Amino acid sequence: MKRFNTLLVFFMLIVACKGQEKKTIESSKVNEETTFKSFGEEISSDSIENVQFLASKYEEMVVADTLEIKFKGTVTDVCKVKGCWMKVQLPEGKEAMVRFKDYGFFMPNDITGKEVVINGFAFVESMSVEDQKHYAKDAGKSADEIAQITSPLKSYGFEADGVLVPVKQ
Repeated sequence: MKRFNTLLVFFMLIVACKGQEKKTIESSKVNEETTFKSFGEEISSDSIENVQFLASKYEEMVVADTLEIKFKGTVTDVCKVKGCWMKVQLPEGKEAMVRFKDYGFFMPNDITGKEVVINGFAFVESMSVEDQKHYAKDAGKSADEIAQITSPLKSYGFEADGVLVPVKQ
């Protein structure tokens, strides 16, 4: 009976790990110029807005507004713990914090500097001091830098349901 239980535990671990793999769709040819690796829901590289368009929409939005959009932007930072968020560069030194729908997929840690295609919902939020400190810790900031966070921050957020990351050819 003990062997059966041990075998059952290993079987369940294998099944659980296999379920995790379904969140990432392996490399696929989306268009003739670039090959992408898809994360989350499968999206196409058609009808992409540029990051300047998204930034102009953010300026018009107030807290609680949302905008469904697919855009291309450059990754400036990724969660160092497990890739559970990333930041995308906007014009004028601003950034958008990208989280992933239902915490359903994660990004590789080595995509900083890459231009990715992101699909989902843009929104404006007020980020609490606690959340800012949490993200700063995930980003590997020092204790002194984290201690300097003392007030809420109006920020640009994005909930992605799908992301395309270019693959080297």
